[in-house]
Amino acid sequence: MHPASLASLAHAAIGGGPGGPDDHDWRTADASTLAAALQASRQDTLAHVARLRAALPGLQVPQRPTLNPPLWELGHIGWFQEFWLARNPQRADGASADPLAPRAAPLRPGADALYDSSAVPHASRWTLPLPDADATLADLAAQLQQTLRLLASAGADDAALYFFRLALAHEDMHHEAGLYMAQALGIAVDDARWQAPRLAGPPAPLSFVAGAWLLGSRGPGFAFDNEQGAHAVDLPATCIDAQAVRWAEFLPFAEAGGYADARLWTAAGNAWRLATGATTPLHLRRIDGAWQQWRHGRWQALDLAEPACHLTAHEAAAWCRWAGRRLPAEAEWERAAVTGGPAFRWGDAWEWTASTFAPFPGFTAHPYRDYSQPWFDGRPVLRGGSFLTQPRMKHPRYRNFFPSHRNDVPAGFRSCAL
Repeated sequence: MHPASLASLAHAAIGGGPGGPDDHDWRTADASTLAAALQASRQDTLAHVARLRAALPGLQVPQRPTLNPPLWELGHIGWFQEFWLARNPQRADGASADPLAPRAAPLRPGADALYDSSAVPHASRWTLPLPDADATLADLAAQLQQTLRLLASAGADDAALYFFRLALAHEDMHHEAGLYMAQALGIAVDDARWQAPRLAGPPAPLSFVAGAWLLGSRGPGFAFDNEQGAHAVDLPATCIDAQAVRWAEFLPFAEAGGYADARLWTAAGNAWRLATGATTPLHLRRIDGAWQQWRHGRWQALDLAEPACHLTAHEAAAWCRWAGRRLPAEAEWERAAVTGGPAFRWGDAWEWTASTFAPFPGFTAHPYRDYSQPWFDGRPVLRGGSFLTQPRMKHPRYRNFFPSHRNDVPAGFRSCAL
């Protein structure tokens, strides 16, 4: 490739677009901006705790692979922040820190045996001797104060701020997981910020010519390890939807018998369909020809203008085959998000792509070893963000990743022409 072409790709790789990097992005935020964001994130965590305490006696939830006990989740959020900041002697080294460096003792004795997600099996979390809610909240408050004191004297470079940014992202991710756990359990979420949007009728699709795209992050600021290793990818000419598929476009597939037509499904999709007995999307039912959605603990009329959501990758692929479309590759999605401007609307639902979650060239795991590397197992990449995602977390290069069968996640899709 000509050096001038690589230079132009590099410029595009750093550029913005909706949800892209800017002066208010947590990935490049200074210490004072991070301090405010950490406190705002904690307020949202506490608001969610209050919601759960009002709905769940003893904060008890059923044992499911897609859930965590809320008390464990809360303790883990504080433990993670303390482990990588207050207890980490190499916190100023950022991504080059040794994750095995000896740690100071935690504020709560025995916390590592309770909250280390890398060492505590998921199924055991329901039987751990966890502190009660008030003690857990007191730990969270003390851990945040530790973090803010350290941040006030931290250096200004990306390495010095790396673990503060990681702790913020981690808490924001758990907040989103808590919101879709509430949806799964029928708990009402009355905060206007976390409601599904209404989308206008599909605008004209966007067209991109064939060419090279520099896929991945290249700084400055924070990047997750799986985003690094920016590399040129040759892309075909692409005609891609300008927004996510709405229920108005998705449900005719179900009404036409799409869930019963094995020809529309991949082998894995058919296996999922038969194993689950799915005949409609999760949280939906059809009564007398009208679609209803289970939301906030009750059945209510479905707004067909909302993005189709809580779909598996199997359902997204089956709809595409029925419609004569295809899912975009993640590089096609990223190119459209970075260069498409306001015409490319994203962030309404996580979007399944046709790409497998795999390391980019030269991948090196960051100190939080279990963030990416264990999940290079064939699962697909999702892009964008959802209406339950903290707005600051939405970034055009962020790679999310879930197994294809997950539909508790607020995920939908958009499509491309064949």
